[in-house]
Amino acid sequence: MASPRLLENAPLLTRNTFRVAATAPLLAEVPDRAALDELLRFETLLRMPLLVLGQGSNLLLAGDPPGLVLHLDLRGIAVVREDADGALVRAEAGVVWNEFVHYTLGRRLEGLENLALIPGHVGAAPIQNIGAYGAEVGQFIETVEAFDRASGRVVRLDNAACGFAYRDSVFKRQPERWIVIAVEFRLPRQHELQTAYAGIAEELAAMGVTSPRAAHVAEAVIRLRTRKLPDPALIGNAGSFFKNPQVDATTAQDLLAHNPRLPVYSASTPGQRKLSAGWLIDACGWKGFREGDAGISDRHALVLVNHGQASGAQLLDLARRVAASIRDRFGVTLEPEPRIVGASW
Repeated sequence: MASPRLLENAPLLTRNTFRVAATAPLLAEVPDRAALDELLRFETLLRMPLLVLGQGSNLLLAGDPPGLVLHLDLRGIAVVREDADGALVRAEAGVVWNEFVHYTLGRRLEGLENLALIPGHVGAAPIQNIGAYGAEVGQFIETVEAFDRASGRVVRLDNAACGFAYRDSVFKRQPERWIVIAVEFRLPRQHELQTAYAGIAEELAAMGVTSPRAAHVAEAVIRLRTRKLPDPALIGNAGSFFKNPQVDATTAQDLLAHNPRLPVYSASTPGQRKLSAGWLIDACGWKGFREGDAGISDRHALVLVNHGQASGAQLLDLARRVAASIRDRFGVTLEPEPRIVGASW
C-alpha cells in the first residue's frame, strides 16, 4: 500500500502521444486504490482545476493545464460474474485498453474485438465512448465507478446515467466533475460480429478466414490500424483528430449529388447521416501537408502529426485551418475528438 506521489512543475512531454511540451503545476501519481482514497481526502487538491491523464492519447495540450494533473495507475481486472452466456468483467482505470481487449478475447468473451489496438487506458474508454469499425464501447458498459467531485462521493453510474452518444458521454461533457475509477463490462459469449465496416471483410479474406471468430476480427482490425494509422511511438499523434460529422439526410443527399464518391454512413440519430471526415479533408488537399513540424499524416487525412518540435498551439492552429476549409467548401462543421487543454476550440 502506497501514498500518492506529488510532483511540482512536472514536465508532460512524455505523457502525451502528441509529444508536445507542457508543464503540470502539480502532478499526482496514484499507484493503487488506497492511495486514491488518501488523495480524495485532500479537499484543497480537489478544489483545484483537474485533468485526469492516462496515456495522453486523446489529448492536445495547447497550453499548460491550470491545476492538478492526476495519473491513476490502478490496474486490476476481475471477473465479477460468469455463466454460459457471458460475463461481467471489471477493469480499473489504469489498465491498458488493448491489453484488456485481449484479456476478454482470451476468456472467449466477445464484443470488444473491433476496438482492438485503440490506444489509451480503460478509464478513458467511457469518457470518449471510444469506437471504431462499427462498434462503440458504450454498447458493452454496464456500470462506471467514479468519484463525483460535486458530491464528494464515489458513485456507480449505470449505462443510462453515462449518457453515451457518438464519441461523447456525461464524463466528457463534465470533465471537471468526474474521476473514473473502474468500468464494468457485460460481455457475451456470442454476438453478431461486425465485419462489414471499412475493409474488415476484405482483410479477413486476405487472411484466408472464411468463418471468422471474434479473435479473427480483432486481428483484422489490428492489421488495418497498423497499416493505415501512424504509430505514436514513431511520430507524435493522437489518432483521428476529427469526429465524422453528422448532417441531416437532405444535406447528405445534396452533398452526394455534387460529390458522388463521398462516403456516407447511417447514424445512430434518426434522420441523420454520418460523413467521412477523412474524405472531406483529403478532398481539400490537406493529406500529407506540413508546416514546420505541424502536419497532417500522409497515411490518413484524419490524423494530425507532430514531426518533432511542434507546439500544441501550432497543432491547434492547423486543425482550426483544416476545419475552416471544410466549412468553406462543403458547409460542414468538423469537431475535434481529443480533449483540448490550455485553449478553446
